[in-house]
Amino acid sequence: MPRFATVALAAGAALLVRRAVRSRMTSAPLWPLPSLEEPVSGYGRGATVPRRVLVTGRAVPAEGVVELRLEGERLPSWEPGAHLDLVLPSGRIRQYSLCGDPAQPDVYRIATRLVEEERGGRGGSHEVHEQLHEGVEIEIRGPRNRFPLVPSPAYVFVAGGIGITPVLPMARAAEAAGAEWRLVYCGRSRASMPYLAELLRLGGERVSLVVEEESGHPDLSFLGSVPDGTAVYCCGPEGLMDAVTAAMPAGRAPRLERFSAVAPADGTPFEVELRRSGRTVAVAADQSVLAAVREEVPGLMYSCAQGFCGTCRQTVLEGRVDHRDELLTDAERADSMLICVSRCAGKKLVLDL
Repeated sequence: MPRFATVALAAGAALLVRRAVRSRMTSAPLWPLPSLEEPVSGYGRGATVPRRVLVTGRAVPAEGVVELRLEGERLPSWEPGAHLDLVLPSGRIRQYSLCGDPAQPDVYRIATRLVEEERGGRGGSHEVHEQLHEGVEIEIRGPRNRFPLVPSPAYVFVAGGIGITPVLPMARAAEAAGAEWRLVYCGRSRASMPYLAELLRLGGERVSLVVEEESGHPDLSFLGSVPDGTAVYCCGPEGLMDAVTAAMPAGRAPRLERFSAVAPADGTPFEVELRRSGRTVAVAADQSVLAAVREEVPGLMYSCAQGFCGTCRQTVLEGRVDHRDELLTDAERADSMLICVSRCAGKKLVLDL
């Protein structure tokens, strides 16, 4: 076949693929976050290949924060914004952002802050701090990336506390690419802010520190005049992400990363019938299906409570589901749901429980 015809054929095929992908994305329930043909996580489902890694280093980059160096053979490559699922010794599954160097083969670095139960902790950070020491093997899944760094001539990063972990590799990448960037880094105290010295060396005056015990809350009004084409990223407490979102120009939104369970938005009460047990439970407007059902079935399995791991997946026999997870495929959503985050789109759901 003549070269021109070959090139034309290849270009036509590429165009058709792009159109198919665009159609797939725009029709997905989570657009602009597309549902996936294959799940990217899930307990015991083979969706992500489990790997064993060895804890080969442990550091304390800030008060109450532990960084782990994880090593293994032929670990998948990753890009800034990616995170891992850690299967902790108890069986809990938790997600931690990769904060190391993507160019360093077969080595991952993660960091986690110790969160006490009275401050909303659910035990995962305690396990990391108390049980994961050098020489311990642990299972991981991933990496996965729902917070990718898009190509841009300029970036604004806003991070709060341990939310700096996905942002740190982003700042390094922006610097290496020669892009304009600035970082607003918030924390309770300087001693509690991990990687502070490294970021100041990297960015100098482009790094604005907002230390709560010194200067209170950040002034984010500058976001209202961020030029078009500047990518804005935020990771941190819900209040900070809400403030960043509110400060953006009309019609624009920041890219956000969160790993804490989100309270139901615009929730309405509904009922869930547990078909096998013959019981019906009421789900309040500000309550998850998981929380309501566990009052009747205390032993019901769950882990992340954030729609990532798939442990709480249940079969739906009747009713319309408002899917709010980031895991199930379109086909799986036809007859199942993750009860930690998803809700009823009507008045009643019937589960095979």
